[in-house]
Amino acid sequence: QVQLVESGGGLVQAGGSLRLSCAASGRAFSSYAMAWFRQAPGKEREFVSAISWSGGSIYYADSVKGRFTISRDNAKNTVYLQMNSLKPEDTAVYYCARSQTSWPDTTTREYDYWGQGTQVTVSS
Repeated sequence: QVQLVESGGGLVQAGGSLRLSCAASGRAFSSYAMAWFRQAPGKEREFVSAISWSGGSIYYADSVKGRFTISRDNAKNTVYLQMNSLKPEDTAVYYCARSQTSWPDTTTREYDYWGQGTQVTVSS
């Protein structure tokens, strides 16, 4: 059984930074792509960023490109999301997800395990 536990969310002022972490339990973490999605109140869950099994292929949503950085440490079974220059529109619950394959994808249907989410609130 795979469990994903996010941490690092919180309240920050616009322009600030946060670093999210997602710790995975279970075997073969390094074989699968991982991703971050977010969901704001009243909106659908949306793609933020994804990383391949090796870290060699990375995708970002246009809205976060240049501000967010995804990375992974396979030795620690952990994926990270460094968020800089945060904006009020980044406010959402952020979810970590594990792909069914080794390669990143931007659609939720490609991910079969999800964390419980961590709240990020950016004040103006």
